[in-house]
Amino acid sequence: MDRLKLTYFDVPGGRAEPTRLALHIGGIAFEDYRFPFSDFPEVRKNTPLNQVPTLQINDLLVTQSDAITRYVGKLTGLYPTDNLQALFCDEVLSALEDVNIRVGATFGMTGDELKNARAALVTGLLPRYLQWLQKQLESHGGEFFADHRLTIADLKAFVCLRGLSSGKLDHIPTDLLDQVAPKLVSYLQRIGNIPAIAQYYSMPGAA
Repeated sequence: MDRLKLTYFDVPGGRAEPTRLALHIGGIAFEDYRFPFSDFPEVRKNTPLNQVPTLQINDLLVTQSDAITRYVGKLTGLYPTDNLQALFCDEVLSALEDVNIRVGATFGMTGDELKNARAALVTGLLPRYLQWLQKQLESHGGEFFADHRLTIADLKAFVCLRGLSSGKLDHIPTDLLDQVAPKLVSYLQRIGNIPAIAQYYSMPGAA
């Protein structure tokens, strides 16, 4: 068995969380190294692109969150083997990363700058992407985003939607999903109630 070490900030959710969930669901042991923001200047010196997450596989260090999640998805059977279903899965991963990038760009802002930037997201990009996600879910059967079963697309969607609804992002309403894509609300609840996922979040230290 390969030795795996996942490195990311010690924060709720985030880009490493879908990988953590997949590893937990798949029962694969790994070192979950989480560090405070204050350690980032030192940690980044030893990363390929000065960013996290990274995954160490024995002595090999790799980067890019979606690539890491996809690799782990293949290890755990949570990535489709059918080419078209894999495309549907990747499409959702990429769309959600668009959202992560745009929301992430507001981190570090304060005051009116933050308020205005997030208000623009709430009236523009977020409804557009959330409504698209709802349509994708409906067109693929209403339960999962690809392959008619749980995949890493659902894990990333769960983490992203959970974060948007958490109330921890100032100026992003907790009922945004209800307002613009209500079917994603029941989807979020259903994925969260999957026994392996519910068990993960009941463990001490889980985000």
